[in-house]
Amino acid sequence: MSMETVFPTFLTVLLAIPVVGFLVIILTPRTQENFIKWTAVFFTLVTFVVSLALLSAPYQSSSELFFAGAIPWIPTAGISYALGVDGLSLWLVLLTTLLGPIVVISSWTAVEERVKEYYAFLVLLETAMLGVFLAQDMFLFYVFWEFTLVPMYFLIGIWGGSNRQYASIKFFLYTKAGSILMLLAILFLGIKGGTFLLPDLIGMDLGIGTNAARWLFLGFAIAFAIKVPIWPLHSWLPDAHVEAPTAGSVILAGVLLKMGTYGFVRFNIPLFPEASQFFAPAIAVLAVIGIIYGAWVSFAQTDVKKLVAYSSVSHLGFVMLGLFALNEIGIQGAILQMVNHGLSTGALFLMVGMIYERRHTRDMAQFGGIWQVMPVYSALMLIVTLSSMGLPGLNGFVGEFTILMGAFNSSAFGFQLAGIPGSVLLTALSTLGVIGAAIYLLTMFQKVFLGPVTVEANRSLKDISARELVSLLPLLVLIFWIGIFPSPFFNVMTASVQALVHALPAMAVLP
Repeated sequence: MSMETVFPTFLTVLLAIPVVGFLVIILTPRTQENFIKWTAVFFTLVTFVVSLALLSAPYQSSSELFFAGAIPWIPTAGISYALGVDGLSLWLVLLTTLLGPIVVISSWTAVEERVKEYYAFLVLLETAMLGVFLAQDMFLFYVFWEFTLVPMYFLIGIWGGSNRQYASIKFFLYTKAGSILMLLAILFLGIKGGTFLLPDLIGMDLGIGTNAARWLFLGFAIAFAIKVPIWPLHSWLPDAHVEAPTAGSVILAGVLLKMGTYGFVRFNIPLFPEASQFFAPAIAVLAVIGIIYGAWVSFAQTDVKKLVAYSSVSHLGFVMLGLFALNEIGIQGAILQMVNHGLSTGALFLMVGMIYERRHTRDMAQFGGIWQVMPVYSALMLIVTLSSMGLPGLNGFVGEFTILMGAFNSSAFGFQLAGIPGSVLLTALSTLGVIGAAIYLLTMFQKVFLGPVTVEANRSLKDISARELVSLLPLLVLIFWIGIFPSPFFNVMTASVQALVHALPAMAVLP
């Protein structure tokens, strides 16, 4: 599929709106803090409203790229400025634009130093993340991918916790190390194919052989696996989450981790279908280890924020299991679960940030009986907790159930252990993560919110404010919407996922 030579006007405008906001903030005197905050709200909100126009395309009936276009950027190298959106990326784009104004509003009273720089980086980061999901040229994708590191590095390193410098450097170096391998793979493919346009390269016979394709798959996979993160490449994540400001944690969990899972579905599976099938069992095993490990380690935490951070390792393990089931229902469930995780875990980090602003501690031992003094906050926290653990009727259940269905029916996990097919074994082990999530999340809720008020300082806590409620409300609406009526979300991605799966070679199924 070749891209039409036309300037992608609408998507360029979408990318440019936060940049304009960044410039306005930079040019504003730092003493005008209220104006800076309202400017950030305005431009992130406009970006979200404009992005809703993306829903007008007929994704249900076509897997093609919409609002797409490509013009030469570096013609001598075959590099283009190419953007497009389809059923694989639409919900991630909208999730990014939705979280933009939410994190700005949530930061209103949390950040008191260097306010101008904080909101400038926060707004600029939105453009970088949107670029990752919209880029259809591998070189352009890499530029946006690397660009996301800079604002997040400063958000953690300047406005983070006491160990922020260590966490920000670790985050930067981990991601950068994986990116080097991806850059080498991108250069090889672009030079070999004579173009860096992803739609042109998919399905192109480059004559590179099976082994070379598998090495290229690994070049992309290691970069994406670090970003997800897949066990055992996850050790940067708890440090980054715990030290990041609340907005940084929400963006990190809600969007940045999805850049890794999106990379697998956008690059690895369509570019290297045979290698995807070859490595599917190994990736699925690592995903299941991550599911169980993340749940186990989460249970051991005493810091609420660290518990939520480790839970991401477990939840993203489900996403990877669904992607490499390499069937329609598994991949659809994985894409929906990317969105679900952004909503549920993003809301958890928001609410942990709210209680931290009041008590300046996240130690569970310092709480107890919070429901008595903050009933509205506690009720909302219960909804988000149940969503994260996958209660039927809420969004997490829909994603996890479809992923488990995809894994159980997958022919990609072509191994047997003690006569048990790999698909059955991996699905059964993954359910331990579901049980584990219920254990560590309900234990956390019981320690923090139930029982008597044992710490005197907690008796004077104020319940959730109107501003905090406004930041949470969109996430709560979507948590219930996806849990009760998910078909609109599945319909958008069906055609693109079908095209992706049908392009895979037929897999040998074990008897």
